[in-house]
Order: sequence, then structure tokens, then C-alpha cells
Amino acid sequence: MLRETKGNIAIVTALTVPLLAAGAGFGVETAFWYHKDVELQQAADKAAYTAALEKRAGANSSKILNTATYIATENGYQPGTLAVHYPPTAGAYAGDPKAIEVQLSIQLPRYFTSFFFDDMVTERVRAVALMQTAANACLLALSTTMSHAARFSGSANLNLAGCTVMSNSMTSDSVLVQGSAALTADCIIAVGNVELNADTTMTECPGAVTNAPPAADPFADIPVPTSGTTYTSTGGAVLQPGHYTNGMSLSGTKTLSPGVYIVSGGNFRINANANISGSGVTIYFTAGTSVSINGTATVNLSAPTSGTYSGMLFFGDRSATDGVTLNGTADSRLTGAVYFANQDINYLGNFSGNGGCTQVVGRTVEWSGSAAINQDCTAYGMRTIPATQLVKLVE
Repeated sequence: MLRETKGNIAIVTALTVPLLAAGAGFGVETAFWYHKDVELQQAADKAAYTAALEKRAGANSSKILNTATYIATENGYQPGTLAVHYPPTAGAYAGDPKAIEVQLSIQLPRYFTSFFFDDMVTERVRAVALMQTAANACLLALSTTMSHAARFSGSANLNLAGCTVMSNSMTSDSVLVQGSAALTADCIIAVGNVELNADTTMTECPGAVTNAPPAADPFADIPVPTSGTTYTSTGGAVLQPGHYTNGMSLSGTKTLSPGVYIVSGGNFRINANANISGSGVTIYFTAGTSVSINGTATVNLSAPTSGTYSGMLFFGDRSATDGVTLNGTADSRLTGAVYFANQDINYLGNFSGNGGCTQVVGRTVEWSGSAAINQDCTAYGMRTIPATQLVKLVE
């Protein structure tokens, strides 16, 4: 029997069939894992891209997370673990505030390999989308519904160097240039349409950019200041930072010491012929506080160049609706950001900031004065204001 060779093929086949079956089973299972990995990566890519679009539009963290979850689920993601990080926590763009990362993981069942292992298979993927700034703004109107949210009228002669006018309004006259006004800017960008009925020059765009994506509130992350030392009057030639509970009515010659000023319980007014100066100053206006600067006043105020309120000069309560009127002599300077997210700003004076460094962000912005504004103001602690951001997948 030992020398008999008949039937050896059957014996070899019988011995190798389990190995062949095991190889086939493992191959099928591996292909399944690979397919789920590709599907999960596609879901992460689409979720990261959409999350970046939401962040570009100024959505809060809850909405960004909900949108990323919805898009991932619609593209094959099954309940597992989903995390959104901005900036990313790993990879080439770790710590980059312009990048947003989505991480997905799911548990997959075992089939053939369950004979050898008890645990499930964990699939992990990540995707990173990057927002690249295509244009920066010096003037930004945040309203999405107001007609002529950015308006240039009267004898305004405004020259924006290296920056644009941006309006989030979806109306047909989102940006209006009229009368004898003259406006020079890199570009005019609007979510809606524009009416340019006066002298308008765009140095970087062949025409106004319309139907653009909205710009996020560039200062949404700035915290509301807490109260400091309480003051009930503005007497004396030198004022100290703190909480002015009866408003601030400034006359004569006064110097504001560096620090944060909170104004409540009355209006903020710089009166006729006043001479007001101060550096390293941030003034926060609570709801119910209107802001006005008289046309014959000389005002030279500049924001801090570092710290929490770096570059922030005027900061209005985000729920306030009070009017803001800024005027002054040609010798006046407001150096820093003028930020009233929910208020209408009427800029009448023939002045800007030191080196042209003024930024104006409001619900609406109307400009009737003449001034030159410069975009490159990092030396004064001011951040750039993205007007148009392109989104692309980078990881």
C-alpha cells in the first residue's frame, strides 16, 4: 500500500482544500474591508469639505458638527465615532486655523477571521480641508437682507489699498455707489448684486464679483470684556480703563490710558471741538449705547497691538441695534477695527487710521467721507479680514 500511487491527487486535494478555502475567505474579507475603507474615506472627504464651507460662512461649532455628521451619513458612514477639529490635531496642517479636520471610525464585523480573532475590525480615516484666502476686506457689511448694505454716497472719495469691499447682503443692490462718490478698491464682492452708479475703480477685478459666498464675521471669537473698576463720570484730563456706568461724554482735551473701557447706562459722545487721544485702547459699548463723534472733534485713538483685544478699537454689543456715527476733522485717526456686528455704521469723517489702518465691520456701512485705507496693518496688531476664501481638500 505504501508503494501504491493511485489516488494521490485526491489526497493532496483533500489536504489543500482547507488552505484554499481559507485563502479565498481571507481574500474576500480583505476586499470587504478595503471597500468599506474607501467608502469611509469618501464620506470623510465630503464631510470635511462641507464643514469648511460652513466654517467659511461663520457657522458655530454645533452647526459645523451637525452638517459634517449629516453629509458623512448620507455618503455611507454608519454610526461610529465622528470628530471635527479646527485646527487639525495632526498631519501637515496641525494647528493651522484655516484648516478643518474630520475623523471617522467604525467597527466592522469579522467573518472567516472570526475563527481566529474575537475582536471587531476598526476602520479609521481622516480628511482635512483648507480655506485659502483669495481676497481681504477693509469694509465688511454683515447683513444678509438689507438693501445697499455697503453704501458710498455724497462726496465720498475712498481709496482702499490692497483690500476689497465685501457685502453679505443677498439683495439686488447689496453694494451701492452713487452721487458724486468715488471708490477705488481691489474688488467689490457681494453675495447679491451691486449698483455702481458713480466713479468706481477696481484694480484687481475686471468687474464686481457677485453671487459670491458670504464672509464669516471675522471677530466672532472676540470675547465680551468683563467689568473693571466702576466710574460714574468722565471728569479730569486723564481717564482710566474701567466700566463707565453713566456713558461717556467727552469734551475738551482728554487722554485715555491704555486698557479696556466698558460704556453702559448712557451714550458715548465726543463733543464739538474736543481733542481726544489714547493708545492701546479698546472701547466696548453695551446694548442701548449709541456712538457719535462730532465733526469738529479731533480724535486720535489706537487699539492695542497685542493681547486678547489686539487691533480692536471699537467693539459694539453683538445684540445692540443703536446707531453709530463717526465724524471728525482731517487730523483725526481711528487706528484699529471698528466692529459693530448688528449695528449700522455711518462713517462721515475725512480720516482713517495711522498709515490708513482702519477696518470697518458692521451690519451695514455707509461711507460719506474721504479717506485712504490700507490692508497691511499687522504692525498695529490688526488681523486680516477674509472676504473670499476658496476651499480645497489637502489631506
